[in-house]
Amino acid sequence: MARPARDIAGPHPERHILDNPALASLTGPHAHFAERQGRVLRYPVDVSPWLALPDEPDADDWADLAALVGPGEEAPLAGFHGRAPDGWELTFDIEGVQLVDDGIAAAPDAEAVRLGPEDVPEMLDLVERTRPGPFLPRTVDLGTYLGIRRGGALVAMAGERLHPPGWTEISAVCTDPEFRGEGLAGRLVLAVAHGIRERGETPFLHTGAGNTNAIRLYEALGFRLRRTTRFLAARVPEHVADGRHVGV
Repeated sequence: MARPARDIAGPHPERHILDNPALASLTGPHAHFAERQGRVLRYPVDVSPWLALPDEPDADDWADLAALVGPGEEAPLAGFHGRAPDGWELTFDIEGVQLVDDGIAAAPDAEAVRLGPEDVPEMLDLVERTRPGPFLPRTVDLGTYLGIRRGGALVAMAGERLHPPGWTEISAVCTDPEFRGEGLAGRLVLAVAHGIRERGETPFLHTGAGNTNAIRLYEALGFRLRRTTRFLAARVPEHVADGRHVGV
């Protein structure tokens, strides 16, 4: 017998909206991207690996996650602070930080150009060489991406990813190794932040807690640490092929 449908709730009203930013995005401004199984949401797999669990997932939610992702597949659990059910193999676990605008000097940049679908091959190549985090063929659809070119080649970029109501995440900040030390990343972050501010929203971003160079840059630009977080991934057990037999 099928389980009755349950309404998807946004972030818990007593918590900050950025405590579960994927859920806030996929039930808010990015709802048109959302793929749903029960109360579990995710972006299309060629857009972003982010998926959203309820703030306090129960056994049915884990079963829905298993059904959505598929048995034996890896489920990213960014920002999840609980414990995965028995039988789920933790495949990735890294400490992260979330930083928010605390008076950054956001400003447009005359050298920055808007990037679009036609630039994706170059963007993917730059990401492959610099490893700023997940960037997929349709990630560019999530918001504004800006880049700087030298000699016609894309050498630095930054753009928008998660979009909780009133907030926009800056992501995919990267610079070709040959052009580091010129301040390109900082300029692009400020330029992307300017566009966010122009919409009346507030910039925020994530990075690994061990990425001290990036954290120093962001703090120098005027971001402040809001919270620590975790970037996790877990493999769905093979035995939950029907998405039902998940215990917590």
